[in-house]
Amino acid sequence: MRGSHLIACHDCDLLQQVPTVPAGGAARCGRCDAVLTRVIPRTFERTAALGLAALILLIVANVFPLLTLEIQGRLTHMSIVAGAWNLWLQGADWLAGLVFVTTLIAPALHVGLLLWVVLPLAGGRRGPAGARAFRWLQSIRPWSMAEVFMLGVLVSMVKLADLAVIVPGIALWAFAALIPVLAASMVTLDAEETWRTLAPEVPEP
Repeated sequence: MRGSHLIACHDCDLLQQVPTVPAGGAARCGRCDAVLTRVIPRTFERTAALGLAALILLIVANVFPLLTLEIQGRLTHMSIVAGAWNLWLQGADWLAGLVFVTTLIAPALHVGLLLWVVLPLAGGRRGPAGARAFRWLQSIRPWSMAEVFMLGVLVSMVKLADLAVIVPGIALWAFAALIPVLAASMVTLDAEETWRTLAPEVPEP
């Protein structure tokens, strides 16, 4: 439940008073009918559960082999870190750095900041520097390109199918599952309620 407050429409910029919205309900703009706010039930608890699932999947995706290639009876195990390292050894420094950042660093920061924000909120308290962490989370999200990496892996598997026997590893399945879990965590997180909880309004004198 939320009390009455002012909010500007994201589509037409009309500033209007929004009444109390029940859990699971939504308020719409009086001018353009856009959704002003939507109350997601148990938003912090659901997001925390998805964040923990994403953390487990991210660890599995980076610990276990991504693919196993069998070429003339020789097995080669490939991981995400090994792929970036091989690109570095081949002289593609910028590409190696991009792969490392977008498939490991950015998702790790995404999951870490998400848990830093929502785990304390799920327990009914505000964590230290929660508002700053949530602001950083909004900035990190565009750099988390797990789905682009997965598309590249699938294209590579198709191209190498005639040259080698390719066996998907557990890391590939974990990385594939990580994509919808991360997306679901941001859908279930009520950003407005998060900001309202992290930085409550200062009462008028």
